[in-house]
Parts: sequence; structure tokens; C-alpha cells
Amino acid sequence: MGTTEHPDFERGRGAASGQLSTRFGMPRRELDGDWRDHVAALDGPPVKLRTTVTEEHPKTILSFNQSPDIPFDRSINAYRGCEHGCVYCYARPTHAWYDLSPGLDFETRLFAKPNAGELLRQTLNKRGYKPAPIALGTNTDPYQPIERRYRITRDVLEVCLEARHPVTITTKSDRVLADADLLAEMAREKLVAVAISVTSLDPVLSAKLEPRCAAPAKRLAALGRLAAMGVPVHCSISPIIPAITDEFMESIIERAATLGVQSVGWIPLRLPHEVAPLFREWLDVHCPERAGKVMNIVREMRGGRDNDPGFFTRMKPQGVWADLIRTRFRVACRKAGIDRSKAQFELDCSRFTPPEVGGQMRLF
Repeated sequence: MGTTEHPDFERGRGAASGQLSTRFGMPRRELDGDWRDHVAALDGPPVKLRTTVTEEHPKTILSFNQSPDIPFDRSINAYRGCEHGCVYCYARPTHAWYDLSPGLDFETRLFAKPNAGELLRQTLNKRGYKPAPIALGTNTDPYQPIERRYRITRDVLEVCLEARHPVTITTKSDRVLADADLLAEMAREKLVAVAISVTSLDPVLSAKLEPRCAAPAKRLAALGRLAAMGVPVHCSISPIIPAITDEFMESIIERAATLGVQSVGWIPLRLPHEVAPLFREWLDVHCPERAGKVMNIVREMRGGRDNDPGFFTRMKPQGVWADLIRTRFRVACRKAGIDRSKAQFELDCSRFTPPEVGGQMRLF
């Protein structure tokens, strides 16, 4: 797999450029080559791109949806932007709303919500609130590197444990093990399930696709440790990128099964809005020899387009390539001894009790 130079390519980052989106009429960001050459001559190369975090204090923390394509109706995103830098991340376009680049800004200019735990307490105490599993990690990763400092995800889990409120977690990080104590206790109460995404088994490829994620071996090890603790775990092979990562599907399923994981699934590559040109740039940088093949297969699975945004179809690719992946997945699960007919994890909402707010004890 070759790599070619790109004028904006920043090593250790997923996106190859930091162009602003024009979807909302925002200006493009252009580099003044003459000026940069002048600065380089005087001061040396440009300063290495650093990650910054801005704290924000929203008034609400639960987001609700009515999408027919996802199995939850509410979620919490403790962070905006994600330092993991997965080039294929479908959440990248959200940065365009804030006049920021879905490319490099998405993975370097992050936002944290340190009051998420307290906001959740207030929400769960509202009259008429009815519990249903809260999904963490639906937009950006709840265990990205800045969680080590902010511990926002842990705050949310502590509130949910106190309130006996069920939670699902999706992550690409073994940092989830930092909360193993909470997860083990919640698992005993049927309050949590954890999904860890594994894209490939090649650490070199992973470092290019998702440069600041945990290595694949660490993610698989985390799945094994959680399974051994009795935490319900799911291995998500996502996204499957044709002609790039699909070759690892069978091996990931086999490895997951040997670690005691009995739930696996796959999600096809999605390229909404600004993600498509960013992914094409990534192909030009890292896989120029197969870029055309990859995109031809993607379009064949998406009705001739880079992306299918439609409800009911956006998560279900069509065509012979999609059928081939489905068949391979079923065969691999059968060989690994994974029974796909079993029901999904059942979480318990029946013992929900609103948590204390502001240190005040409940009277009744």
C-alpha cells in the first residue's frame, strides 16, 4: 500500500486537508503559498498541528431521534470532534455547522461538555421522564484521549448507575477499561452493554485509517477482558471498506469468538456530505493504486452514488458486493460458533429511580 505526498497532509492525522465546507455558504480556506514559503525561510517549517479543547456548557445533554435505522432513541455526546481522526467518520460534517473544517479541525479543535453529568441528573429528575437505554458514542468517541483528563463519560456512568438507568457504549478505544469497576457493577444489574469497533488486524493500516485510535490488538484484548468480567460485549466490524479492510472480516470474527465474544456485526462504509471528498483525498495519499476500484465498489453498493442518505437504505448497501459481504459474514459466524439467532442484549429499565440533584435527598 503506497503513500504519496499531499500538500496539506499532516502525519499522525486522518484527514489530508483542512478545507472549510462550502455547504452552508462558508468561505473556503486557502493557503498562501508565497507567504508560507517566506515564513519557512525565516522561521523554519510551520509549527506542528496541536489539539485544542474548548469547554462548552450546554443547557441540555440528551439528544432524541426518531430514525428508523438505529436501535436507540436517545444519546449523549460528551465531546464534539474526535482526536481519533478516523478518516471515514460519518460525524465529521457536524463541524461544518460551526465554520470549522470537517477535516483537520474535526480531529484537532475539540469541544468538551464538563457539566454533562449534572445535566443528566436534572434530565432524569424531570416529571414524566421515561427511561430507555442511553447510547454513548453515537457521534464521537466517549473514550477518545481527552476523556483521560475530563472523565465526563465516567461522570455520566456514575449517574446512570445511581439511577439504575441502562446505557450502551460504542468505542474504538481500550480506554473503556479505565471504567471497568463501574461497568462490572452495571453489568450485574443488567444496565450496560459495550460495543468495540475493530476495522482491521493490521496496525500499519489502522494507523493510517484511524491514526489516534488504540491498536486493533488492544481493542480485541479489551473485548476479551470485558467478556471475562461478565460485561455484555459486541464486536462491531465497522466500517467495512471494500478492497481495503474487508479482507480482515473473517479473521476478526474468529479472534473475537476465541475471546468469548458472542455478538458481532458489520456496518458498511458511509460517506455523507464532506466525508466523501476527504476519503477520496485519503485514497489518493495512501492507496492511489486502488482508489478507483474502491470507489467503484462503494458506488455500486450505493445505487451509483458515493453515499445513500435515505432512511431504511443508508445502513443497508445493495448489489452483488453487498450480498457477497453478507454471505461471507454469515459463513464466518457459523465457523466461529457464533449463534446469530440469539436475541440482542436485554437491559433492565424497570428499576429506574431519579438520582439526587444538588445533594438534596428525595423525600419520597
